[in-house]
Amino acid sequence: MKKKVAVAMSGGVDSSLTAALLLERGFEVFGVTMLLSIGNYGEKPLTPNSYLLTPNCISDAQKVCNYLGINHHVADFREIFRAEIENYFVEEYLRGRTPNPCVRCNKKIKFGKLFDLAKNLGADFFATGHYARIIFEDGRFKLKKAVDLKKDQSYVLYNLTAEKLAKIILPLGEFSKVETRALAEKLNLPVADKPDSQEICFVPNDDYKNFIATREPSAQALKDGEIIDSSGKVLGNHHGVANYTIGQRKGLGIAAPQPLYVTRLDVENKKVIVDTNDKLFSTTLTACDAHWIYKPPLPKTLTAKIRYGSKFSECTVAEEKNFLRVIFSEPQRAITPGQSIVFYDRDEVLGGAIITEENFCK
Repeated sequence: MKKKVAVAMSGGVDSSLTAALLLERGFEVFGVTMLLSIGNYGEKPLTPNSYLLTPNCISDAQKVCNYLGINHHVADFREIFRAEIENYFVEEYLRGRTPNPCVRCNKKIKFGKLFDLAKNLGADFFATGHYARIIFEDGRFKLKKAVDLKKDQSYVLYNLTAEKLAKIILPLGEFSKVETRALAEKLNLPVADKPDSQEICFVPNDDYKNFIATREPSAQALKDGEIIDSSGKVLGNHHGVANYTIGQRKGLGIAAPQPLYVTRLDVENKKVIVDTNDKLFSTTLTACDAHWIYKPPLPKTLTAKIRYGSKFSECTVAEEKNFLRVIFSEPQRAITPGQSIVFYDRDEVLGGAIITEENFCK
């Protein structure tokens, strides 16, 4: 009897090719598409890149399923997505932090709620179009970087568990994006030339400021305040701490003899603190809410990324009560509370945690 695989299908080329490849491998495949949100939280219309939210993504996924001759299911996750992802996104900015909604969505929704639904629908395995690899090695399943490091998405998957890795298939981990496009075209998939989404899928026009202001218009973090330097000198004014992030230079609207960057956000006092670029570098951070796929003996020297687009850097990870202390071999720029730090042993993802101030760890 064929093994059943549920493929999370967004209507894009990656998930569509995933379904096609698994069919070729002899699996019984069906698609599942999440309905996450329909509606406009601002005055601007949804953009084409917001396809994950709109009926277009469902129709595109259905079109691919029809072409492949497989069943298609739509999961209405609007309520849980709003509670777990959209609300979290807003709350983090209102705390003066920079959230990572993709990491949380993978944990709570895609590899949480949707994974469970797929199992209830009879799936033996769950597959997505992520660029990462799952390898059985040394007696256990390991999550590893994609072959194409420029496209590697292992960073956003660190919340997976060893048990789930045994039930997940990631066919695109061996491919580059160019190869994916070429193969999709060769198979004549209806979405072969569909552009990739570059935006936060639930924020219309990538305007997160308007999204937050519409949700919480009277929040302290959206009130006017002062932009000051590290000595307390007032350099200008702002229209809400939530509109800034660590390391930002553009849009400050201040004049200074040298470039200044956001180094700290003080929501309580409505202050945006700026300083020179060299003040953005640090060799140490603390992180809470650690999750380990495989926890090594600590302290241990590993490599890590402090955000999705950052480079891999060597660091020593130690455990202290309810948080992790991470010391890097080289200074890191713009360490940002709310972002994830993800730990690697060579090409294997061991786990990760949320970057924060030490006094935020419970």
